[in-house]
Formats: sequence, structure tokens, C-alpha cells
Amino acid sequence: MTQSGGTARAVAALAVTLWCLAAQPLPAQTADPEAPALADEVIVVPVADHTISVLVTHRPGATRFTHAVAIFPGAPGQGRLRAENGEIKYDNQRGNPLVRGRHYFLEDGFVTIVVDAPSDNQTGLFSHSFRASERYGEDIRAVAAAINKRFGDLDWTFAGHSEGTVSAINAARMAAPYVRRVVLMSTMTVRNFQGGGVSAADFRGIKVPVLVVGHRSDPCRFSRYERAKDLAQETKSIFLSVSGAQNGRGDACGAFSEHGFVGMEEKTFKAVLLWIRSGRAPADVSE
Repeated sequence: MTQSGGTARAVAALAVTLWCLAAQPLPAQTADPEAPALADEVIVVPVADHTISVLVTHRPGATRFTHAVAIFPGAPGQGRLRAENGEIKYDNQRGNPLVRGRHYFLEDGFVTIVVDAPSDNQTGLFSHSFRASERYGEDIRAVAAAINKRFGDLDWTFAGHSEGTVSAINAARMAAPYVRRVVLMSTMTVRNFQGGGVSAADFRGIKVPVLVVGHRSDPCRFSRYERAKDLAQETKSIFLSVSGAQNGRGDACGAFSEHGFVGMEEKTFKAVLLWIRSGRAPADVSE
């Protein structure tokens, strides 16, 4: 798929940089108090009459990059990501497992890109139909083009958690030629008020490998383990099963229950990283 006019405008605008602020590290809300120091910055990419903000993270001092992991957090997906007075602000989303555990992906050459909802979708519904729209595809292509312009031609993985899997699978369908693979964690397979979630039909047009990751004890009614396993089988995707938890708390569909892989972040993300590197993943991860 060729870049649209909106993508081209975004890349051109990035050259003069609408907004690119180095900032203090994102305040921690993590199950891992020993997480290493991270280099964080907010980049705001203009697309037509709106913008889309991303949180870019890599190892401090890193200068050469080969891989990008685009992270699509779960509900609400609307973080109002911004920098204020040199401090990064990110409402609602800091506890998401992919956000709080992104440092596990940061091997040599890796950068993570946490993708916020577009500026004109920060209130009201961030609906599944919008996430499946060509407009959203243009937004994500603009982000990938802008990040490649900044860091070089990167090998992209799109990773979504919970409702973020709706964004990740649709973005992967529309963001060729950037994306090389997709990771769906705690896949939303049951309809909610924003839309129908992820089904086998959403895999049509996906030309890259997909890894589906499910927790055996996921208590969230929108992301049942067996349904995710069946989805992987139906679409001939690799399925990674996770069991075990530590210090679980909060709502069933929250970031710190088994739905959010609490206590299993490192083992789970290292298995995902192995798949990104090699195309192989263990069948099971446990304590």
C-alpha cells in the first residue's frame, strides 16, 4: 500500500517538528520496582487536521535502532499523552502491562512506541469501527513513517493488549509495508459498548505472522482464554499460554489481574521477544 497524502504531509511536518519534547521519565506505575532507567520522549505527529501522540522509549544513550514495537494499550486507549513543563503526562494508561513492562523489549536496537488515540478521539467513543477505518490506518502509517524518518528503517511489531488488540489487528491490516508481525495479548473477543472486538474475520488481509497470548486464568469476560485459543487455531496463528500470577489486585479486566499478566510480565514479554527475533515461541510460560 502506498503512503497517502496525509502520511506524506505528516512526514514533511515532522521535519519542522510540530512537537518533539525530551522529557522526564514517565512516572512509574509498575509491578517491577527495579525497572531500569528509560529514555522517554513524546512525539506528536500531525495528520491532516488532527495529531496523534506517541511515547517513544529506548535505552539511555542508544544511538542505533533496528526494531520498533508499537504498543496499543487497552481501555480506554485515550491517554491524553503530552509533555507539560518537562514532565510526561499520560492519563489512565500507565498501568497497562505493555506500557509498564515495555522495558523488557528494550534489547540492543529496540525502541518502543506507545500509541495514543488521535487528538480528535480523546473523548467519547474510541470505537472499534473507527479503529477499522481507513482514517485510522492513515494515522498509524503516519506514525510509522515519522518514526522511521527519525530512527531509520525499522522492523515493526504491532502489539496490543485487551481492547488495544482491536487497534493492533486493524492497524496491521492497513499499515503495510511497515508492520512485520502482530502480537495480541488478552485478546478482546467479546463485544462491548464500543464494538465487536476481534474475530477471525479481522485477520483477512493480514499478510504477516500473528502471535496470540492468553492467560489461563484471565478473569475478564471480554477476553476469555479458550476463545483466544480457538481464535489462534482458526486463523493458524501461534498461541502462547501463560499461567501464574503474583500480587494480583483490582478489577477482573484491570491491568493488575491475570488479565494484565501481573507477576508474569518478564517471562511473558521475553517469550514474545524470542518470537519477534526468531519466529519461535514456547507453547507455555509459567512460574
